[in-house]
Amino acid sequence: MHYLFSLFGAADASQLSQVISQSTGPAFVLGAVAGFVSILLGRMTAVMDRIRHLNDIADDEEARLHLKSDIPRLRRRLKLLNGAVRLALASGVCTTLLLFVSFGSAFLRMQHIFGAGLLFLCAVTLVGVSLFRFGQEVGIGNSEADHYR
Repeated sequence: MHYLFSLFGAADASQLSQVISQSTGPAFVLGAVAGFVSILLGRMTAVMDRIRHLNDIADDEEARLHLKSDIPRLRRRLKLLNGAVRLALASGVCTTLLLFVSFGSAFLRMQHIFGAGLLFLCAVTLVGVSLFRFGQEVGIGNSEADHYR
């Protein structure tokens, strides 16, 4: 019984204080990921609107029919953006788990440093790959066809 009380008893104030001070970095990462996802979703919306606009071009509009040839490039952009969003969201989940593990381990009086380090590495790796995918999308993002309606 004494073991259970010591396991689930009051959390150590110094460990909680340490976890709170260490959680500011991951909290900022979580905010940055949320902003990044917002940017990615805005770009996805613009690409989807462009695809819809091009699909509305009738087959008898000879002057604009050539613009439809840009749809495969736009679909590639959409695929890259979708992958970037998924990776960024996974990074956000890892960061949230990092905060959860840190505070949970403080309440249980356990060391969190190894689990937290691994989760932070996963979160940073995922957001890095997401940024790479975003960079790929930016690379194919501008075309001559985008200048016409």
